[in-house]
Amino acid sequence: MILRSLRQLWVQVLVATLLGIAVGWTYPALGTALKPLGDGFIALIRMMIAPVIFVTVVHGIGGMNDMRRAGRLALKALIYFEAVTTLAMIVAIAAVDLWQPGKGMNIDPHSLDARLVHSIAAQAGAQSVQQYILDIVPGTFAGAFTQPNVLQVLLVSVLFGFGVAAAGERGRPVFALIGSLSEIVFRIVGFVMWLAPLGAFGAIAFTVAAFGAHSLLALGNLLLEFYVVSAVFTVVAFGAILRALGLSLRRLVSYIGDELLIVAATTSTEAVLPRLVQKMRDAGCDEAVVGIVVPAGYSFNLDGTCLYLATVSLFLAQATNIHLSLGQQIGLVLILLLTSKGAAGVAGAALMALAATLGASAIVPVAGIALILGIHRLLAEALTFVNAVGNCVATLVVAKWERAVDEDTLNRALGRLR
Repeated sequence: MILRSLRQLWVQVLVATLLGIAVGWTYPALGTALKPLGDGFIALIRMMIAPVIFVTVVHGIGGMNDMRRAGRLALKALIYFEAVTTLAMIVAIAAVDLWQPGKGMNIDPHSLDARLVHSIAAQAGAQSVQQYILDIVPGTFAGAFTQPNVLQVLLVSVLFGFGVAAAGERGRPVFALIGSLSEIVFRIVGFVMWLAPLGAFGAIAFTVAAFGAHSLLALGNLLLEFYVVSAVFTVVAFGAILRALGLSLRRLVSYIGDELLIVAATTSTEAVLPRLVQKMRDAGCDEAVVGIVVPAGYSFNLDGTCLYLATVSLFLAQATNIHLSLGQQIGLVLILLLTSKGAAGVAGAALMALAATLGASAIVPVAGIALILGIHRLLAEALTFVNAVGNCVATLVVAKWERAVDEDTLNRALGRLR
């Protein structure tokens, strides 16, 4: 029985995570030295992201007879993304106003060491809205596959998919080839996932060793508030959306349990993008819907990141005794609608988005980020979890909205228990 359970990926990842916590807690030096295991696993997965997006999007769009459907699908996805991320920010701001985790810290902004966040602020300052839009276009067609930018790959894949569909019969051999490549690519992803327990072990050992108990105790109120808000948002908001679709949040979380454990260990939703694409396809969602919504969600549907940005921005204001009026808080939401779109699924990108937010608002000093550097990775445990679940929910919503789902397959996988 035990040996049979150990064959399941989620059990292996869970055991590896617990071992990593024990090693990082007991032998901090060894835990820190194990960081390359987590980094190497994420690098291997990142290597597969571009091929997975390309074959999924091209095969999905290439099989469409109506090109207007792809545009309609993308528009529906963006409408949903904006609605839910805006809700996440409003919830986060309301929760911080009520909980007030930074109240009483009385930190003098001038006492903060701005040098600690200089490189983060510099990168954020260089990323204007215009530059962000231009960065979506790769320097060359092949260049999209050499840069860590999901939107560049998505743009090239969509254009290539349209080209295959528009070519008609002459595009059929290419369409068939992409279908065969898809099978090969997902088999390679399966091979890489064998290393997930090793990656989880190294990543969590480093996290515990580098950002352990002292960080947790120092800013425990903020951590507790953020974890509670993330859990409530997941259960209430996502739960309500799924109930409206006739689906179960509990079954969805169970269905992607392997991926959520990997996200928890690596604090990077990018580490599970290929697997989420495959899982959503296996759940009955149309290939074109999955191919567009999941990758696009990594830049436009970051519900957890929005919770994080709003929470930490107001926390820093409270900690430094800066009062934000209702109008200023509304302005902060508007700024977050822009800055949050640049925070992709890579671990640490949320810090740059936070620096961009504080820099654009010019109310809370950017140097305040130094206060949360020690616990950022612990905060990321919650935000990446919400991001991963949120992208799956978005895919299900758009698939249902488009009537592009096999209802029988979907209900078997995620339907509510009667």
